[in-house]
Amino acid sequence: MKTFFVNSFTDQKFKGNPAAVCITEQALDISTMQNIATEIGFSETAFIQHLSGNKYSIRFFTPKKEIPLCGHATLAASKIIFDSTDLEAITFQNIEQVELPIEKAGDDILMQFPVYDTVEANVPQVMLDALGISKLLNTRYSPKNKIILIEIESADTLADLQPDFTALVQSYNGINGVLVTSASNIADFDFHYRYFWPWAGTNEDPVTGGVQTFLTKYWATKLGKTSLKAFQSSARTGKMRTELKDNKVLIFGKAVTVLEGELKS
Repeated sequence: MKTFFVNSFTDQKFKGNPAAVCITEQALDISTMQNIATEIGFSETAFIQHLSGNKYSIRFFTPKKEIPLCGHATLAASKIIFDSTDLEAITFQNIEQVELPIEKAGDDILMQFPVYDTVEANVPQVMLDALGISKLLNTRYSPKNKIILIEIESADTLADLQPDFTALVQSYNGINGVLVTSASNIADFDFHYRYFWPWAGTNEDPVTGGVQTFLTKYWATKLGKTSLKAFQSSARTGKMRTELKDNKVLIFGKAVTVLEGELKS
């Protein structure tokens, strides 16, 4: 099975978020896909299968579980297909039968994702202590993604967070992760964020596109604009441009392939 390692949301090798992309000739059973994802150890591994024309199925596995949607692994899979075919546009279909239209957009790859709402949420002090947050501006919850959103006032504080992940995973049950965000302190971006998810994946996701399904709408409402530039201030760093349009979030990003090989059966 052909397998690729791709760095997403970056134009540099060893930056952004690494994803594995496995091209399957036929459907694999869940345990096999989970074992492969656990063996590779990236925050996500995508399994893609050609259906017909420019349509492909896509499934996403963390080292711990299957998830329905992942931005950086979708971007990575798109990069591999566009580099190996003459297609200019493709459509992925995920495990929930949601269609994800993808197209080339100059030097970028453009992904269309659904938009999800957030609701009010109370965050326990034990979670804030585990994250190292002493002051917050707002808290929300994305029911569809099972992710808590915490806004703080300083991008510098956000970049310096060093969570206690043992305490963090014990601080709350029934979620996939917690996203911490702040307004940008530099002119090149509108907002910064980091995503911690020891409940469902790895401790910290280096660059996360899937959270833009609710995070872009959050900042678009707050800033009064529909076109935004985001920076993920993880150790590897990453960036993307997003836009709200026709109840979709458009995510623009680049990707770099760093490895091509074959997974032995």
